[in-house]
Amino acid sequence: MVSMSSTQKIHYTLRVATAFCFIGHGAFGIITKAIWCNYFAVFGIGTDLAYKLMPWLGSFDILLGLTMLILPLRAIPAWLFVWGLITAFCRPLSGEPLAEFIERAGNFGVPFTLLVLSGGLKTSNLFSVINPGSPADDKTRRRVFLCLKVVVFLLLTGHGWLNLIEKKGLISQYSALGFSNPAKVALTVGLFEISAAISVLIRPIRSLIFIFFIWKMATELFYPHYEFFEWMERGGSYGALLALWFAIDPSFSSKTWHSVLNLFRSPFHTQRN
Repeated sequence: MVSMSSTQKIHYTLRVATAFCFIGHGAFGIITKAIWCNYFAVFGIGTDLAYKLMPWLGSFDILLGLTMLILPLRAIPAWLFVWGLITAFCRPLSGEPLAEFIERAGNFGVPFTLLVLSGGLKTSNLFSVINPGSPADDKTRRRVFLCLKVVVFLLLTGHGWLNLIEKKGLISQYSALGFSNPAKVALTVGLFEISAAISVLIRPIRSLIFIFFIWKMATELFYPHYEFFEWMERGGSYGALLALWFAIDPSFSSKTWHSVLNLFRSPFHTQRN
């Protein structure tokens, strides 16, 4: 069996995570999730038209997600990055807390990081297929590592913030799980996730990243309705954590850490000289 490099592992993780995120999101369009009407209203679209548009947009999301698995054209993650930003922004624009946007950093951050890993986007390569075997240079590794840290920091911070402000849906989850004091659970979870986010931003430790990955995958299973689609839609969150875990692997990150240390050392060497 041929073993994959860390770069290839990150590529496939981000690619599958992007597909999962938009297949799950598209499923809610076909189901015609009622809360989507609030987001259509941001653009002045009424309820009747919103319900008619949902299945079409959902089908398009699923089509792009499936295509991403089979034929990863560079234009697909580029569009999914833009679309992920738009759909995430609709939440605070419709009156929801800003934390709802931040918590969905995986939706737009994962396809963006995949583009960074594959060498970026140009008009000439817009419809080229992303090659998973392309080796990443030092500059690309640094950028990917930074992107993943920021994305994970944002999604953990956003979810922790939603716990601290006692989001109704989360409180309902904790009550359904049998906790007698769901508000206290939300406070504990919120503080834990924000602490985890800060630790990732300052100095991600590989063993802790894996624990956060398992934590995120497990806790997202508690949605009372359409559990599988809710879990799948959050593929960007799991994917960002798993990709960061691969990025901390010595075979991928040793040169990255060396380059980062040199950035901090160079000003001091300049001053001494």
